[in-house]
Amino acid sequence: MGLSSSLYSGITGLTAHGEKMTVIGNNLANVNTTGYKGANMYFEDFVSQDVATAAGIGQVGRGVRVAAIYADFGQGSLETTTESTDMAISGDGFFTVSPKGLDQQYYTRAGIFRFDNDGYLVDPHGYPVQGWEVEQASASVATATSTELNTGNSGPRIIGTPTDIRLENFQSPPKATSQVSMVTNLDPSMTSRSNNSAAPYFALMQNWDGSEEPPLAGGNYSYSSTVKVFDDVGAAHNMTVYFDQVTLSNAGGDTVWEYIVTIDPEEDQRRLSGADGNLTTLAGTSAAGLLMTGTMTFRTGQLVGMSSFTLQSNGGVNGGSMALESWQLADFSTQGYPVLTANFLGRSNASSTAQDDATLMEINFGLRCTDLTSNGTGGVTAGWGSVTPPLALTAADVANTISNTGILPSFKDTEISALATQSYDTGGSSTLFQNQDGYSAGVLQGVSVSRDGILTGRYSNGQSIELYSLTLATFTDKWHLRREGGNLFSATNESGPALTGQAGDQGKGTVDGNSLEVSNVDMGNEFVKMITTQRGFQANTKVITSTDSMLGEVIAMKR
Repeated sequence: MGLSSSLYSGITGLTAHGEKMTVIGNNLANVNTTGYKGANMYFEDFVSQDVATAAGIGQVGRGVRVAAIYADFGQGSLETTTESTDMAISGDGFFTVSPKGLDQQYYTRAGIFRFDNDGYLVDPHGYPVQGWEVEQASASVATATSTELNTGNSGPRIIGTPTDIRLENFQSPPKATSQVSMVTNLDPSMTSRSNNSAAPYFALMQNWDGSEEPPLAGGNYSYSSTVKVFDDVGAAHNMTVYFDQVTLSNAGGDTVWEYIVTIDPEEDQRRLSGADGNLTTLAGTSAAGLLMTGTMTFRTGQLVGMSSFTLQSNGGVNGGSMALESWQLADFSTQGYPVLTANFLGRSNASSTAQDDATLMEINFGLRCTDLTSNGTGGVTAGWGSVTPPLALTAADVANTISNTGILPSFKDTEISALATQSYDTGGSSTLFQNQDGYSAGVLQGVSVSRDGILTGRYSNGQSIELYSLTLATFTDKWHLRREGGNLFSATNESGPALTGQAGDQGKGTVDGNSLEVSNVDMGNEFVKMITTQRGFQANTKVITSTDSMLGEVIAMKR
């Protein structure tokens, strides 16, 4: 090989250092590219040739070549922006985008996203961002196959598989109220204003007359609280809960309050079957507007027991009468709260909680049942027990409504909330908290992104609705992702398939809205590399020129 091999060794050095300068130049060219990840080139020696030496076989290297070019996935700094759909990831994850109509996934750290004219959230190439739809909570009656209590999750529940994030009409459809919470303090010094010696626990309910105006005289209750609820088309209705203490001769230190949950009788469109099997319209009858009745038992001011009753579809309603035999123990939601239905719109098969098309509302006073047991017919019934005082009612008053013991029923196993209805002497009754989850229709006014990657819409009806959960991807070997240009990466056999999850999942990182990740290229470091690369290139040119001089001397030997 001789001197000519030195020329080729120098050429490999020139080639390798030239390629490294290209990498450095590309890094510097992208020093202001959003989400850009710099690249590092690594050299390795080329083939070595065996040569004979006095000590035996030796090796002479024949140059250098590029060993690998790996991306630097170090975290870039975050830049604050004014666009809520600009997003940055703090962690190892990648946003997922997909061309419309194609089964192809790309991954990016550049969260420059905007809504297009079709409502898709897209990157600058028009590729929709991927995410899971967020499930909107609603009440449902517990069944024999779903008796486990839903105690809530740390984050929203997602639906199905990742899909294109799209807001089709930029409007929030109305949502019927499915959960009503009301926490009150009921003054124990108040005396009973509705009394019925035959049925003391139902005196307030039997003073209600939906055919009269007002349906309940002001002197018949001790306290009331009203909350606005919404039907399926977004119309608002007032729901009022009336409370009155029960007069008891042997209370054993406990106090009992009865309550009724009501709406305007003129808005009650329920139709239930009568004793003759025909449907009876409740509007204009004494039962109109009365949705639920029940009792609360307090021990030293704390809520320890509850009962709840509703009109059932087969309750034998006789002309909308208030007879107790028309009322049955309420159904329970999977959360363990009693449920009712109002049927504001007069829909068919939607007038009792047992009917399939009913819009259900949970009523939460701060106490729920944790013993949801199958009743053998596909539904569930609470484990009913009794509470002090064990005052027996006449059979005529309680027929088909409570347990065979004739004792006031209550949730057998209960769980009380940190904020629950109470009965303390604070100088009067008051409402401590009330809330409901329904709303009217609204127009999208803006969106925001949480650190958990939840895209939330803010609407003109005052609602903030969680719409999508961003899909973030990580890879077993991210250094073998393929750069596709345009800040996009694609998976390869070496990188392995994408491991998708939500922001906040282990290894995925968190999302910052109104932010962009800037390039992680360090100019100072790149300039140092440029100097060493330049000198390396220069040294290899010296090898070539020096070898050329040596070859010239060889040629000059023959004159």
